[in-house]
Amino acid sequence: MPTVKERPKPFVFPEFCKGCGRCIEACPKHCIEIGTEINPATGLIPVVLKLDLCNGCQLCIDACPEPFGLQPQPKELDFELMDPEKMFGEKPTTAPVPYPILDTVIQLPQVDPLVIKGTYASAIGALLAGCRHFFGYPITPSTEGAELMAKLLPDLNGIFVQAVSEVATVNMMYGCSGAGLPCMTFTSSPGFSLMLEGISYMVGAELPAVFVNIMRGGPGLGNIAPEQADIKLACRGLGHGNTHAIVLTPSTPQEMLNLTMLAFELTFKYRNPVVLLGDGYLGQITGKVELPKTMIKPGIPEWAVFGDEMHRRNLICSIFLSEQDLEQHNIHLNDKYASMIEAEQRADLFYCDDADVILIACNTPARMAKGAVEQLRSQGIKAGLFRPITLWPFPIETLKPLLKQAEHLVVVEASAGQLEDEVRLALSNAGIRDYPEISHVQHFGGVLPQQHEIIHTVLSLEEVLS
Repeated sequence: MPTVKERPKPFVFPEFCKGCGRCIEACPKHCIEIGTEINPATGLIPVVLKLDLCNGCQLCIDACPEPFGLQPQPKELDFELMDPEKMFGEKPTTAPVPYPILDTVIQLPQVDPLVIKGTYASAIGALLAGCRHFFGYPITPSTEGAELMAKLLPDLNGIFVQAVSEVATVNMMYGCSGAGLPCMTFTSSPGFSLMLEGISYMVGAELPAVFVNIMRGGPGLGNIAPEQADIKLACRGLGHGNTHAIVLTPSTPQEMLNLTMLAFELTFKYRNPVVLLGDGYLGQITGKVELPKTMIKPGIPEWAVFGDEMHRRNLICSIFLSEQDLEQHNIHLNDKYASMIEAEQRADLFYCDDADVILIACNTPARMAKGAVEQLRSQGIKAGLFRPITLWPFPIETLKPLLKQAEHLVVVEASAGQLEDEVRLALSNAGIRDYPEISHVQHFGGVLPQQHEIIHTVLSLEEVLS
């Protein structure tokens, strides 16, 4: 026996209804009434539908003189939230499975050393690493790096975009990185804070990018003087969720160049953002910089959404609506973090082999600490400098063997114990319970530790130890 097809009932668009009442006269079931409330968008009173007795005859729709004033109700959609990868499925393409187009190493002619400031050195390092896409927003004391990129990139067929904010910056980087292209930004402490949500998205979507943060005094707007108060942000607070990134800490303009080039290598190696932490003094100080013998012409990774036929199957996304799927993704990220911890710990040691007192410092304070070590050695005191080049992962495996000889550790930093916290946490995570007493020399608000203060602290310890 044939079934009767149910007819859709009407619904009203208040913005199009003038309340003329023609639908009321046309309705045989008296399901429509004049309303009592004025629509603020039109200043008119639309009709009100009471559809309990409606049989879907649609005479009211035929009687409506206003296009779209009354329309049939659409059928209910059977909708289920799905991850984009499952929703869209395999994309049709005749292209082969994507394969990586490898980087090309280009030999450079020998040139005289440059005398440039730290931010310039980092910008040149990015260009030599193959970066041709820059996104950023001016903020002191990092702006000179962006200015140099703005000057040079157009002549290198590159792209420079001054975004409307740091939030816009990081999302532009997300899109550029998704295409498999090296990209970077220069920022400073307040701007870096604004980028954290986007960095978390990039970690989740496994996208490479280099963030150069020239730290300045805080909290709040603070000032534009050098500080190291973003250490905990970069090492422990890098956006929401389970997020980590390799954190590099140069101490000279030469290292600003070298470590920026390394940052681009590591960011693509692990498909993960990399942070280069400098301080306001290091960003502005001028020093001798020698260029490397080679530069990189980047290829295209196989995972990129490059917009061509070969990469059509790829998807960049950080959404995992299933709890089980998201847990598996986090397990994958944890395995990647473990690989970074195992392979990427870096440190520079100065007179540490026989040191009774080991100074621990990075960035500009490490320069003061190195001078203090030299002067203390001239006085017969066995001091050494342990300079972590990676703050995350902290180079605890390099520090371990030095603890047997050392009697005291002194953490020198321009923050309220953020570097010391990383030292203590690294010791704890490594299961080291018996280690030398830790003292510190700290300054805040843009004031840097001074060499004479470090020497005075060590001499005070020597008196206690003796």
